[in-house]
Amino acid sequence: MGFKYCSFSTSYIINKEATQLADINNYPTAWNFSCKKQALTSSDPVVAQCNHSMMPVVWNEELFSRSPWVWEALEQNGLKHGWSQAFIDEENDLCSTLSLARSHCAITAFELYEKVGFSMFIGRHLHTLVTQNLPKPPKPSMPHLSDREIDVLKLAAAGKTAGESARILNVTARTINFHVQSAMSKLGVCNKISAVIAATREGFLSSSAVR
Repeated sequence: MGFKYCSFSTSYIINKEATQLADINNYPTAWNFSCKKQALTSSDPVVAQCNHSMMPVVWNEELFSRSPWVWEALEQNGLKHGWSQAFIDEENDLCSTLSLARSHCAITAFELYEKVGFSMFIGRHLHTLVTQNLPKPPKPSMPHLSDREIDVLKLAAAGKTAGESARILNVTARTINFHVQSAMSKLGVCNKISAVIAATREGFLSSSAVR
């Protein structure tokens, strides 16, 4: 495929402390040594993006703007031009990532378009091999939402703003935002839309009536 280096890893998404199920690469020894000694992957934006998206991630200096030391290490070890493709397995709370890299020749949009299908096929196949005999991890316990938090999320799901919800529930917009933030924290999400989705998935919003 035109790349000298290749890496494949599989790890749990939720349990950040869990040992990786797979971590295979032919990267330079110096890079692997630096990763272990300096914990470079903990500040690697590629890892962060791949844990949340299955869109291909092309490595560049802008991507590593908040962790330039990682970018410098990549350059020094001949890994300057690379891209990663994630495979998120929500059923098992796993994420596998296939990465390809080389020391010369930037990756063009055409090359990415031409090779992304094959890389996805390879990555999914490797993910299946790694996880085919893996016992499913226990699902985290369902969070408890208060009645008011559920009411607020139902109104948000109906497209109501904080001000509109405040008038309906006869409270202040500040109170509405407080309940939204509390629900977000309990559900482990970072915005109101994600909270609505998570609450719906857990069955909290199954009833259409506001209490």
